[in-house]
Amino acid sequence: MIRYALVCEHDHEFEGWFGASSDFDDQSARGLVECPMCGSKAVRKQIMAPAVAGTKRTTPDLPPQMRNMMMEMAQKVRSHVEENFDYVGDAFAAEARAIHEGRSEQRDIYGEASPVEVKKLVDDGVPVAPLPGAPRKKAELN
Repeated sequence: MIRYALVCEHDHEFEGWFGASSDFDDQSARGLVECPMCGSKAVRKQIMAPAVAGTKRTTPDLPPQMRNMMMEMAQKVRSHVEENFDYVGDAFAAEARAIHEGRSEQRDIYGEASPVEVKKLVDDGVPVAPLPGAPRKKAELN
């Protein structure tokens, strides 16, 4: 996965994750990339410095309303997938590959796959994306 710093025509800054470097250009050309704050589809990549490990925090905390909005949207994405896609469990990698190769019926699926399986799918051009995590139960929080 590749992380890009993105900005819309209204100077809203946000991040986008893509399976390959060409995916941003492809998705943007098809009108699939939009600003989560204003919905603008006029989005471009920003220049990014490489990530360097360290102990000093370099990015400020998100404002609470933005963090809440992002968490809400992530949950809506997860709910949409769970309600509308077929759950295939740990057979995800094999089924995604079979659909991509035309050996299985075309449909939207979700399930589990190891990082190694996901990398092989991405390397072979099979479109996959991580599903946002389920919200934690209050008993699991500090």
